[in-house]
Amino acid sequence: MAETSRDLILRRIRESLRQPAPQPTRPDFTAPLHPRPTSADDLAVAFAQSFVRVGGVFYYCESVEHFYDQLFTYKKEKNLEHLYVWEPELKKLLHEGNIVFQGDEADFRTQADAGLTSCEALVARTGSVLVAAATASGRRLSIYPDQHLVVARTSQVVADIGDALKLMQQKYGPDKLPSMISLTTGPSRTADIEKTLVLGAHGPRSIVLFLLDDAPAATA
Repeated sequence: MAETSRDLILRRIRESLRQPAPQPTRPDFTAPLHPRPTSADDLAVAFAQSFVRVGGVFYYCESVEHFYDQLFTYKKEKNLEHLYVWEPELKKLLHEGNIVFQGDEADFRTQADAGLTSCEALVARTGSVLVAAATASGRRLSIYPDQHLVVARTSQVVADIGDALKLMQQKYGPDKLPSMISLTTGPSRTADIEKTLVLGAHGPRSIVLFLLDDAPAATA
């Protein structure tokens, strides 16, 4: 008597039940959840990818002169007439590149198109920028203007948030941390009202990073 389709299915089920089901591979609980990049170049690439993914605007600068060109072009394209810069080191840097900026607080609340600051660290895994109130930019320059521009170096990129906080402790000491530490991940946004995404609700509408390569040149 020929085997019917139903008999065939039942036979396959019985045969499968005689054999133990294959077990999944045992997970390695000691392995890191987020593998760390193996080199400084990998860290910079990982940060750039994460930063753009969360809505940041990224510029890679091969040299200081390249940074001047990138910033000048960005200011012109965005029609930034009032770029505020308060940190002495950044003021000196922009003076040397003939970049026009506002170095004091005159009309800051009414005219601040953008603020340019430094940062404490860059977090590769999350694309976050760590800023603190210890610089002359204070609490306001990274929060109040519509656009937050950041100058950072490739040597400031770390793998994870814990690494960034360790850098802060090493720099300032565990008992003398700045009064404000902010981890910025992408532009300010909210969807609290009718689940509609709004940019710039609690801070800058955009965050722009100029990453200056400060790695030592390779020798032949």
